[in-house]
This record gives sequence, structure tokens and C-alpha cells, in this order.
Amino acid sequence: MKMTVIDGSVLSQCAEGDRNNGRQYEIMALVHRSNPPRYFTEMAIKTVSTTPFDDQKPGTSGLRKQVPTFQKPNYLENFVQATFDSLDDYQGKTLVLGGDGRYFNRPAIQIILRMAAANGVGKTLVGQGGILSTPAASCLIRKYDAFGGIVLSASHNPGGPEGDFGVKYNVSNGGPAPEKVTSAIFEHTKSISEYQITDTEDIDLDELGTKQVGEMTVEVVDSVADYAELMEQLFDFGKIRKLLEGNFSMCMDSMHAVTGPYAKAIFEQALGAKAGTVTNGEPLEDFGGGHPDPNLVYAHDLVKVMFAEDAPDFGAASDGDGDRNMILGNNFFVNPSDSLALIAANATLIPGYKDGLSGVARSMPTSQAADRVAKKLGIDCYETPTGWKFFGNLLDADKITICGEESFGTGSNHVREKDGLWAVLFWLNVLAERQQSVEEIVTEHWKEYGRNFYSRHDYEGVDSAKASELMDGVRSQLSSLPGQKLGDYTVEYADDFSYTDPIDGSVSEKQGIRIGFTDGSRMVFRLSGTGTQGATLRLYLESYEPDESKHNVDPQAALKPLIKLADETAKIKELTGRDEPTVIT
Repeated sequence: MKMTVIDGSVLSQCAEGDRNNGRQYEIMALVHRSNPPRYFTEMAIKTVSTTPFDDQKPGTSGLRKQVPTFQKPNYLENFVQATFDSLDDYQGKTLVLGGDGRYFNRPAIQIILRMAAANGVGKTLVGQGGILSTPAASCLIRKYDAFGGIVLSASHNPGGPEGDFGVKYNVSNGGPAPEKVTSAIFEHTKSISEYQITDTEDIDLDELGTKQVGEMTVEVVDSVADYAELMEQLFDFGKIRKLLEGNFSMCMDSMHAVTGPYAKAIFEQALGAKAGTVTNGEPLEDFGGGHPDPNLVYAHDLVKVMFAEDAPDFGAASDGDGDRNMILGNNFFVNPSDSLALIAANATLIPGYKDGLSGVARSMPTSQAADRVAKKLGIDCYETPTGWKFFGNLLDADKITICGEESFGTGSNHVREKDGLWAVLFWLNVLAERQQSVEEIVTEHWKEYGRNFYSRHDYEGVDSAKASELMDGVRSQLSSLPGQKLGDYTVEYADDFSYTDPIDGSVSEKQGIRIGFTDGSRMVFRLSGTGTQGATLRLYLESYEPDESKHNVDPQAALKPLIKLADETAKIKELTGRDEPTVIT
């Protein structure tokens, strides 16, 4: 028996009963203060029988599938319940929830809210309209001491009714769940037999304020405010405003994805950039029919603007969930690996980093340009597997301040996700301080550190069996390659990258095949875990050039011998049937 209070008065008693067809109801009864009597149902929890799906193993960024898969009865519910079942001591605590606005975002949020209430979550913070960029979700988790967050996104993958959708769990530090957590979730998905959900109505996601879902409080919060406040604490908004209010021009392409509202609020309102600076700024469920991946192929609108005769001084793009970025100058592209190195080299110009860096980290396939900066600064540089979750322990232990990946992702210790708009603001702050063009800053960096010619070739939608055959073929050569002459190169090392976390000792194996040469050149082969159809083969190529007179060369020309060698070594054309990559960056 249980008492409930409404409008400050003891109004009714709760009787438990009715366990029919797996349903458990808690009925909160009547109110006599109004005439006629008002009846109030507080919460009804349903226990729904289910069976496991065999394809719910999370990848590097959670579970990603096409929308129709997530729309299958119980598919989303199974994964969410498995997530709750894998966690300890979260009842009565706060959860953060939101997504990138892609198709199925709103219905998924309503389902997760009802399941969170049924599983004993005390409070859920939801972004207005269901919108939260991935770095903003991390910001909220950290600021409000939430036990974790559920982020709904397939990042840079296409959206729409037949597009992609994704769910990932972030832990209390604001970062993606580590492998021990995702492995536990996966184990629960394989044996799940039921899930809990409340029998309540959908809530209004567009109205700010506090609401109830059963006994759980739901607060619909401004999606932008807390994140924008954090950015103002890190960067010199006054200097950036002065830059943008002068003759300096910029274009920010949000690709009809999540950062539109953030970019408009920060650049056009807080920093005084002219109206229209943010293009494609309205988040759309199908990203306007585009592919929200900020690279030279998919961000074609921005590339066309930035490589025109009358191009702006600065251009940037962000991806579906706001954690990636592409940086461009007037007729000039900044390689993401170079961007990471430049951010590290110029960090002390930024108020939030004026005291210097504790260290830097990069994913293994990212170029070694950041290593050269770290060496000059006298700080450590860590090489991790691909996946932002591997940076979390290093950040929490204050081993690093700046980190990044070649896949257009950079970030710092301000949150535990990569952060697209943070990188754009970092560049703007550096430009405001140095009063040079993007191209001048990059070419001066090369002059000081040498240039790491670098490129990534993506072969998307490759037959999975053929992709595995290719990787196995290269793997079978590794033991015999060191010391061999391959073309004009001599192999120094060849391995399947394995990482031992220096903080918790966990080991991650088979994180990409590396073939390194005595002159510092590298080839790396990986299968990506972010796609939903077939396999994506990624080939990474790197060659170091210290001679300034040889820096002004197209990377594809500089890397041509390595490109040919990679094809011969892995039989790429033969096994994939592709004459060229889908995307080159």
C-alpha cells in the first residue's frame, strides 16, 4: 500500500495488482478537490516479453543500423533495456538524452523516456525538440553530474526513412562507453527475455520546462545554452567578434544537421557574424537529401564556395551530430591531421589553454604531424586505436589536453567527445591572434616542422567477405615483411596494431594493419566500424618531407608510389573490384 500527494494533499492510496499478460499496474486513484471528481493515473509499468536479435553488437560508436531495422518491434527496446541491465546504481539519478534530429529521433526519444522511467531513472534532461549535438550531450552529462547519457545518432552517415540511425551510451565522464561497458551491453542483448516500459503518453519535446513521465522528472532544456556558455569560457569571444565584424569573411556549413542552431547562436548572434554566415542551418530528418560528412566530396556546397575566385577567408563544415569538422581557407584545404598538429602548436594563444598542454594523443591512423609538435613542446604523445572512447582515460588522468583523429575529429579536455564547433572556434581564435590567413599559418607550420603528406582512401560498401579476405591476405604477410624491399621502400616494421591502455591496462587487439618504412612512410589498412552496409575499407598513406622546397606538391602526387604499392600489397582493385576509392581525403 502506498500514499500519493497531489496539490499538497494526501489524496489517495495505491493498490498493486493486476498482473495479467505480463503487465504490472500501479494505479493511483482519485481526487475529490474538483467537481466532478478528477482521476489521475500516475504510472503503469508494462513488462513486455521479447526475444534476442543477433545483430546488436555495438561498434566503435554504439549500435548503428538502417532505420527500418530500428523500427522492427522490440529492436530499439531490446538494446535500451540491455543498456540499463548492464549498469549499476543509476536508479534515482539523472540521465541525458538527445540526438542529431535525423529520422526516427523523436519516436526513439519517447520510447527511451518511457523505458527510463520504468527502470527507475530519477530525472532525464532532454534537448529541446529532441536535439543535442554529441559534444553538447557530453557537456550536459559533466555539468549536471549525470550517471550517463543516451545519444541518438549515426554521426556522418546519411539519414531519412531508409537512411541510418544509431544509439550509443555515454558514461559519467561524458565520453563514449568503454569496451567493458559495450561488451556487457552486447552480452545482455544475447539473452534478453523482457523489457520494462511505462504506459504513458508522449511528452511535448518542444516546450521548455519540467514534466513527468510516471515518477521520473523530465526537463526539456535549451539545447544550445550550456554548450555556448562553455565555449565562451574557453575562447576569447571579444577578439573573435572583432575579427568577424571587420573585413574578415567566413562561411559555416552545418549540412542541414544538428549544429545549425548552435552555429547560428554562437557565430551570428554571440560573435556578430553577418546573417547568412551559417548555411544549411536548419536540421532536417534526411539532412536535405545530403550526406552529412564534412569532407571534400560530401561538403561540395562549401568546397565550391571556398575554391571560387571571390572565396571567403575562412570556411568550415560540421557533420550529422556535430562532433566532426572540416577547415578551409581561401582556396586552401587543411588536412585534419595537420589541423590537430596546428591546434596543439598554437594552444597557448587560447585563453582556455594558456597554461600549456599536459600531452596530446592521436588515433593510430592519424598522421604523425602531432608527434613532431609534442616532441618540440617536450610533452608526451599517445597513439591509440580509432574510436574516441580510447582518449577518455588519458583525459581523465590528465595525461593529455588535446586529442584528435584523421577522420575530421578534434577535441580537448573540455568534454569527452570530439567537438566540431570547438575546433572552428579554436581556428577563429588563432586567426584573430595571429592576423594571418589560414594558408599562411599552415605553410609556416610546415616550414618549422616539415610536412607529413597524408591521405585517406575510403572504399565504401565493399562486399564484407572480400574485405575480410583482403585484410587476412595482408595480415598473412606481416611476419615476413620486415627488412624486405618493396619498390623503393624498405620495410622497417609490419604489425596488427595492439593497444594497452596505460591507465587501466585493458588491451585492444587487431586495431589496424601497419606497414612502416625506414624513411618514415606508412601504409595502414583498416575496416571501419561506422557503416551499416557492407564494409568500408580505409587505406591511410603517409610520407614525411622535411625539405621546404618540396612542400608545395599535391598530396596524391607525393603519395603516388605508396598508393601503387598498397594496391599491389593488398590486391585492392582485384578483391574489391574498384578502380578508385569512393572518397579521397
